[in-house]
Amino acid sequence: MDSFYCDFPRFIKLACADTYRLEFLVAANSGFISTGTFFILIVSYVFILVTVRKHASGGSARALSTLSAHVTVVVFFFGPCIIVYVWPFPALPIDKFLAIFDALITSFMNPIIYTFRNKEMKVAMRRLFIKALARFRKRSFMHSPRNSD
Repeated sequence: MDSFYCDFPRFIKLACADTYRLEFLVAANSGFISTGTFFILIVSYVFILVTVRKHASGGSARALSTLSAHVTVVVFFFGPCIIVYVWPFPALPIDKFLAIFDALITSFMNPIIYTFRNKEMKVAMRRLFIKALARFRKRSFMHSPRNSD
């Protein structure tokens, strides 16, 4: 079987019978469960967002930062999941790419998010960005047509 996900929709292809109805039921069930869970999470995040806006205070920026980090991870997790389960019988072997994406990107999100939320890291990244921008401006200024004379 040429797949990273060894789930039921992949095993149906091995049957020696007409499995159209079973494929349809599996796709509908898996798709409904994954998209339903995703939309329930999104609705809960919208509810949290509305609650934070109603009780706006000094900590609302931190709450919104945490909320945006959570939503990013949820989208990165459920994106490949929904594609795999809503489109269970793809013509292209996209599940290999999605498996690698899911394993690498989702696992690196937590350290990346909390690294960029660190104050010292923010200051260091800002300095690095300003330094890179200054180099870019200097280089583009030196190579501009006005300075070629």
